[in-house]
Amino acid sequence: MADDAPVLTPLPMFPLSTVLLPHAVLPLHIFESRYRALARDCMSSGLEFGVVLIERGSEVGGGDTRFGVGTVAHITEATEFPDGRWALLTVGRRRVRVATWLPDDPYPLALVETLPERRLDERGALVIDAAARAVRRALSLQAELGEAGPSSRFELDDDPDVAAWQLAALAPLGPVDRQRLLEVHDPGERVRLLVGLASEAGDLLAYRLSGG
Repeated sequence: MADDAPVLTPLPMFPLSTVLLPHAVLPLHIFESRYRALARDCMSSGLEFGVVLIERGSEVGGGDTRFGVGTVAHITEATEFPDGRWALLTVGRRRVRVATWLPDDPYPLALVETLPERRLDERGALVIDAAARAVRRALSLQAELGEAGPSSRFELDDDPDVAAWQLAALAPLGPVDRQRLLEVHDPGERVRLLVGLASEAGDLLAYRLSGG
């Protein structure tokens, strides 16, 4: 094996119709038998599994097509109900790329590579303010339309890299746009993309609010 070959590790996987971003919180209600087994195994070894967005198909029953970049979810709270269902509270830890899907056993498994995370440089950190303004505007317009969503009066972490992921999770975006953000490797490019996506979302909301 070449020295620069990626290190691949096996990881239980949970394909979903939503995107988990690093530092974001994701509650899960698990009722399907194969994912009950995943929860039990994770509780006894490592507390981690991968979340990937389903590209085509359903969360239930398998046979879905999945995106190749996801996020490791760390279980912070877990409750098992008498009938075997689970309620989990998880937080996104780090991005991973799926190298190979393994046979289900009984839940999806994959060999994954942890993607390196670069820090925002000074120019990228300055763009955080623009991203925050675009996200606040979009959330305010969403609230004016009476649609459910996060408050525009959010507070961000002092760490600009964490704040960037928080803004990506807060922005009123669809799962495919969040997946686009997740797959961008350069953090400055990611924040600039977020500014554009949040601005477009705000413009669409403003148009709807105007009665257009």
